[in-house]
Amino acid sequence: MIEKSDIKECFSKQLHWIKDLDLQDMVVEVWKKAIDIRGWNSLDEIPFTLLFENSGLLTEHTKRITTLAKAIYDQRDEDINLDYLIAGALLHDVGKIVEYEKKSGKVVKSKYGEIFRHPVSGSKLAWQVGLPDEVVHIIYAHSHEGDKTKRSPEAIIVNHCDFIDFQIKKSMV
Repeated sequence: MIEKSDIKECFSKQLHWIKDLDLQDMVVEVWKKAIDIRGWNSLDEIPFTLLFENSGLLTEHTKRITTLAKAIYDQRDEDINLDYLIAGALLHDVGKIVEYEKKSGKVVKSKYGEIFRHPVSGSKLAWQVGLPDEVVHIIYAHSHEGDKTKRSPEAIIVNHCDFIDFQIKKSMV
């Protein structure tokens, strides 16, 4: 069973970039809620993507995206909300935890995942936990679902970081 302390330990560096301690706790709560829904036993069994083999771990992808987003923030002079940016980056793919399930020792798309892609399920989970709409927007808008919305600066950053990482990873397999 994965505990909140496991999630905090996994993302300790990135969580500390969020100054609002309540927001930090809510980020961990969303991860925990998703994990409990699907019953995962280890963070190391959840892949980054099912679109290609050997994609690596979801947690490693999430850390890369969050670190890339922070690096972009550090180079900008605009009024970008760092807490929302980091929370959104840490949660952008949290819906994959419920989109996927383990069957016969293999990770596959769940029935729920056939109905709701991860940007939708992740934003639903974040909204249920009470995250600010700005963070829910980042989660929802990070993928193709957000193409028809006006993305916030924070959502633009996460969207591009996510696709950079996806394309690099895909090109290496």
